[in-house]
Amino acid sequence: MSQTLILDTVSAIATLNGNLILPDDTILHLPIIALGELYAGAQRSARAHENVRRAEVLAARYAILVCDHDTARQYGRIVASLRKKGRPIPQNDVWIAALALQHNLALLTRDAHFQHVDGLAVQGW
Repeated sequence: MSQTLILDTVSAIATLNGNLILPDDTILHLPIIALGELYAGAQRSARAHENVRRAEVLAARYAILVCDHDTARQYGRIVASLRKKGRPIPQNDVWIAALALQHNLALLTRDAHFQHVDGLAVQGW
């Protein structure tokens, strides 16, 4: 049975480096926020041209999820909930979580702070 997941930035990097092994029928989505973080990291690297190309290959391989009004609504709800709990997480990760919730997808991650987001399904690897 196939599974559909959304990547966070760490799992996207692992995918780029060949360090993420998933069943062949797994469907992966890449949030635009994680793609932006990949491009930012590539531009800061010593091999910027090569790493930008690698990010582009990844972007071509998976469906890109972009933010819209519904994403912003989810984002606001998540930020308010995390602040109330005293558990803020990085802003880019809030946007990634918002996209996962919006599209009802489990988030593939190694970052434990995502577990503080109410209603977010998290899958480790």
